[in-house]
Amino acid sequence: MTELSSPPDRPANIVLLQSQSLTMLVQRELERMILSGEIVGGEKLNEINLATRLGVSRGPVRESFRALEETGLVRIEKNRGVFVREISIVEADDIYELRATLDQLAGTKLAQTITPAQSLDLRSLLKRMADATERNDLDNYHALNLRFHDALVEYSGNQKLLQFYRRLVNELSLFRRQSLAERDRLPTSTAEHKRILSVIESGDAAAAGRALYEHAMSSRTRMHAVREADVEAMGEARPATRGKA
Repeated sequence: MTELSSPPDRPANIVLLQSQSLTMLVQRELERMILSGEIVGGEKLNEINLATRLGVSRGPVRESFRALEETGLVRIEKNRGVFVREISIVEADDIYELRATLDQLAGTKLAQTITPAQSLDLRSLLKRMADATERNDLDNYHALNLRFHDALVEYSGNQKLLQFYRRLVNELSLFRRQSLAERDRLPTSTAEHKRILSVIESGDAAAAGRALYEHAMSSRTRMHAVREADVEAMGEARPATRGKA
């Protein structure tokens, strides 16, 4: 495989555009593999193997690594390589707290500027979330939930806020905690999202910000509850050790 080069009859800017597009495609595929758990936290990424697997040269893979580092999904260690990031419970706790503050800012801003078109789009997402709840489809609900919150931040109109927010969401996605209890929460979660949008549409900026802040902090509380349940279940599953006679 060879790097993309510019033939005599092809403008350099066209080649550059194609190269950038290929890098973006590689980045998106690697992002999908990481967020789906196909590539696990802590795993070292091999540039040559990934290039072969994806059918591209090493250049786009190398550039994708740099982009993924900026989005918080990998860490690049000098003389060691590229690794998928691992998020500890302590770091996840900090991320939730920061995310709650960003959510509050986005809700406050959006309540003052939301348009009918934006409202319609958000209500369409809520309808799809309700449908996923009816089917007890946790995977689809989770994806729609991410899109809903991302849209809230995007529609707030602050691009720097959106960029920072998306990095935090990526990092939290590396700290996955799923349980059957979360499926039981889908109706409650759907109701919370409907209330959030209603408050935003009412134009009450302070109430909208507060609703989103409390929603994010509730997610942090549930994260701890799920973790504690996991630890307790592991303790119960561990066989008792017998004392020496």
